[in-house]
Amino acid sequence: MSKKSFIAKEIGRLDKILTKEINQSRNQVERLIKEGLVAVNSKIVTKRGFKLSVGDEVNYSFKEATKKEKISVDFDIDIIYEDNDIMVINKPSGVVVHPAPSVKEATVVDWLIKKGVSLSTISGEERHGIVHRIDKDTTGALVIAKTNEAHQNLSSQLQDKSMGRYYLALIDYPLKQSGVVDRPIARNRKNRMKMDIIEGGKEAKSAFYKLAKSDANVELIAVKLFTGRTHQIRVHLNSLGRHILGDVLYGFKSKKDTIKRVLLHAYKLYLIHPTKKEKMEFVAPLFPDMEDFIYRKFNQGEIDEKINPNIIDSYFSTVTNRM
Repeated sequence: MSKKSFIAKEIGRLDKILTKEINQSRNQVERLIKEGLVAVNSKIVTKRGFKLSVGDEVNYSFKEATKKEKISVDFDIDIIYEDNDIMVINKPSGVVVHPAPSVKEATVVDWLIKKGVSLSTISGEERHGIVHRIDKDTTGALVIAKTNEAHQNLSSQLQDKSMGRYYLALIDYPLKQSGVVDRPIARNRKNRMKMDIIEGGKEAKSAFYKLAKSDANVELIAVKLFTGRTHQIRVHLNSLGRHILGDVLYGFKSKKDTIKRVLLHAYKLYLIHPTKKEKMEFVAPLFPDMEDFIYRKFNQGEIDEKINPNIIDSYFSTVTNRM
């Protein structure tokens, strides 16, 4: 197990002070305490409301990722980059990022554990190494934390927006303009599989940029997320009366069911390396199905120029219109 310690500098509840110290969610900290992984002055404490005094020594540890022999992993994933702290992968469609009660098939986490990759354990047993996620059908760049220190650092970057991604999506009808959607998202009250624009929901902000339109009125767009809500891009597009090709959950209708999955791809990932402190950028190549569709519907030379990863950032410096 990875063991850490610190000296309390203030009086207060164990869960609150530990949450602040390790920069993780209250739920994750409560799990550590409940599992007997936190000690105060060498004595294990399992009550989250335990009162700390100035000078108390707090020790905490994280479980190691363990192999799950019962899960059969029958796929492989391309690795874009790897070092001792992080791994960046190009997630394929149809693969869930981490286990959950409703998930019966192998996940990205199962694949990582099978490969023997060292993983952070700060997010609990089901989410070893997972700093952020993308939907099952969505493809593209995903960063994996190999140490708890890297995980903490990357989580902080998600909060201060120094880490993020640019997406490419194909939609069923052109947007009227490039612009920003800033509307709160929460679980759909009638369909638990869906999210929706709901007043009082969690803040959600997305920027959309028009790249190219085909003769069939299909449009290729770039997307930048300022928040990371479940189904955020799909929900915000739906609020504009637009849908990603293949996204039948939110209303796309394919005439002959020829599009087998949601054509949404996390194309470019940027972050600051957790130990080297250098800004790094990673490009996840499009998968053949989405790439072939784009090159059949659009001019290849124009598209290659428009999705140049060196300039895709610049599109959003001019996107200010509210949609």
